[in-house]
Amino acid sequence: MKIALTLGGLAYLSGGGWLLYAPGPPPLCPVAGMTAALFGLGCLIAARDPLKHWPIALLGICGQAAMTLAARPDAPDHWPIFAADLWVIPFALVLRATWKEHVGRERVASPEIQRLALRARTQFGVSLDELSKLSPLLLVFLRHNGCMFCREALSDLQRQRHAIEAQGVRIALVHQGSDAQARSLLANYGLDDLPRVSDPERYLYRAFGLGRGDLLKLAGPTVWWRGFQAAVLEGHGFGRVVGDAFQMPGVFLIFHGEVLRSYRHQTAADRPDYLRLATLEA
Repeated sequence: MKIALTLGGLAYLSGGGWLLYAPGPPPLCPVAGMTAALFGLGCLIAARDPLKHWPIALLGICGQAAMTLAARPDAPDHWPIFAADLWVIPFALVLRATWKEHVGRERVASPEIQRLALRARTQFGVSLDELSKLSPLLLVFLRHNGCMFCREALSDLQRQRHAIEAQGVRIALVHQGSDAQARSLLANYGLDDLPRVSDPERYLYRAFGLGRGDLLKLAGPTVWWRGFQAAVLEGHGFGRVVGDAFQMPGVFLIFHGEVLRSYRHQTAADRPDYLRLATLEA
């Protein structure tokens, strides 16, 4: 979606510039050109966070429809307007993705369900809710143990752990395997002493609105490249799938049972800044 909005923004900027100087009926060309150029700028801004700036995609569909209806096929400036109709497709996909995320959150991520889910107990016998009442809790949901991005996340947590705990924030993990499987993996990163919850049925994942990814989120072009970086260049490797390979991860900062901050991965390759998420003043 970011790539589509970036390319769309550049296309509208260039098309708008062309229309400003194209021959044709005087008010149509300047008005259409300025409108296209401004919308192109909006697309470039929206590309930073497509789901947050979904109204830009909606305006793109409505504006493109209006421009297409206003253009005359026999006018010399009609072809860039009709060519721009193709951008309605990625705009519609942005709206579809936004709607799916909204429905998913409304369906499962209610505060009441989350508070019930936080009663889950760690390997120490203490519930996540109790931990969140002792100090802010950075609850990290991992992918399956064999995933190179899961191992990359553990490496990032290992590197940032001291700084996170210096903020007075405790780290806890949710995983899909057995406790013995998690302990074996976490020991490689010096994190086996962290409180953790085994959730093979993925009740906690669903309670916090973390669904299953599609092929684009799990195996898109950028995911493949990031997977090569994590597995080969950074040396994290990969292993046997333990749990649902389609499960998406996420991170939540919780205090007294309330979610203060959240990060839901849009692709398996997302790499959140755990320290920033754990900083209460951020």
